[in-house]
Amino acid sequence: MITLNKKNHDIKLVAVADNKANEFIKDSAGAVTFISEDKTIYLVIKQKGCRVKQIKAGLKSALSTYTKNLNIDLDSIINQLGEENKDLVFNTVYETISFLSHDVVSFKKESKPSKIEFNIETKNDFSELEAAAAIKTEFINYARDLQDTPPNIGTSEYYAEKVSKDAANIEGLKVTVLGRKEAEKFGMGLFLGVNAGSAHEPRIVVMEYCGDSSKPKTGLVGKGICFDSGGYNLKPSASMLGMKFDMSGAAIMLSATMALAKAKAKANVVAVAMFTDNKIGQNATLPESVLTSMNGLTVEINNTDAEGRLVLADGMTYAIREKGVEQIIEASTLTGALLVALGSSAIGVFTHQDELWNTFEKASLKTRERMWRLPIFEEHLERVKSGAVLGDLSNAVKGYEGSSTAAAFLNEFAEEKPFIHFDIAGTADIDGRGQGVLVKTLFEVLK
Repeated sequence: MITLNKKNHDIKLVAVADNKANEFIKDSAGAVTFISEDKTIYLVIKQKGCRVKQIKAGLKSALSTYTKNLNIDLDSIINQLGEENKDLVFNTVYETISFLSHDVVSFKKESKPSKIEFNIETKNDFSELEAAAAIKTEFINYARDLQDTPPNIGTSEYYAEKVSKDAANIEGLKVTVLGRKEAEKFGMGLFLGVNAGSAHEPRIVVMEYCGDSSKPKTGLVGKGICFDSGGYNLKPSASMLGMKFDMSGAAIMLSATMALAKAKAKANVVAVAMFTDNKIGQNATLPESVLTSMNGLTVEINNTDAEGRLVLADGMTYAIREKGVEQIIEASTLTGALLVALGSSAIGVFTHQDELWNTFEKASLKTRERMWRLPIFEEHLERVKSGAVLGDLSNAVKGYEGSSTAAAFLNEFAEEKPFIHFDIAGTADIDGRGQGVLVKTLFEVLK
């Protein structure tokens, strides 16, 4: 629980520049020292280095070491970064505490909910920022919980039912769940092809929110592969660890939409979450099969483990043709090549629209969610087309630049609409836990 100027706990966290306040304070950036006589945790913030990282590191150390109710002297932290950065400091502290203190999904016998309280002390008026931060962090953590759900529980049917139930408590949201019959009616051959080997029914969760009808309608399309075995192009056993996180794009898009609705934001969005798993079964799609997409393009399946782009392609077409969206924002744990290129350091971004990129880049500097723009060259699309022998497109071409060829494939389904693709393969989950990445940047851009 986080409050603002409402509680008075015994222990306080105070930021200092060095150890001059007390010779026993550890004099290194981001270090914390508890002085029992003062009932104070001292956090050292140096002018050299990234001070935001120092704040996060110090809070992480303090929260993991001193598990008691805590007052946080926000103004002392602001003093170290300067008054001009006070909003950044508030958001950093609030978001970090919310993230670290959240009771993550656990099925351990002895797991107990945390009851630690945090009170932020400040002379500044952060009431508006607090309201927005509370909503953002609530749905970052909601996305994390969806991501962390074990795959034997987190099936396509489960996610559709859970999200629909939770969204019913938020005013202004309309949720529609589509199943196999609807997918067949719309001709979603790619989506159904991925689902063909599954024991679970496919689900498309369509979540709509309009807080301002004058705004262009934005489609938020998310990959919802609840577990990815690779299909007949079976992954090595070690590579299947973490495949429950392949639904992260869908979790993020739905969570961002719920946040916008709860905040009554001046946004006009429709989220399309494509839920299925990718498994082997007697009806599973075979390599070299040819499937027909909702928009009529045929796709040769050269690798059944390149399934994410298939479900997204039909999701994009649905958003454009059935919901009339004017631009597409899409997120997915799409390619291992992105993980090789950027690791967990940044989100990979692909778009031909400079304006869209500039908007997100500017927002990311504010939200501190690092992203890096990567190319979709003409030769990437040429390879996607030439790689197919019998179809219009290949879902997996040979050679390098796999993240760019995947983006080029998706771009073929944008139907000339402004389109931006976020490959979150390296940032969606870290150390076996969902991160709720991109929720706050989407909120910032669309609010």
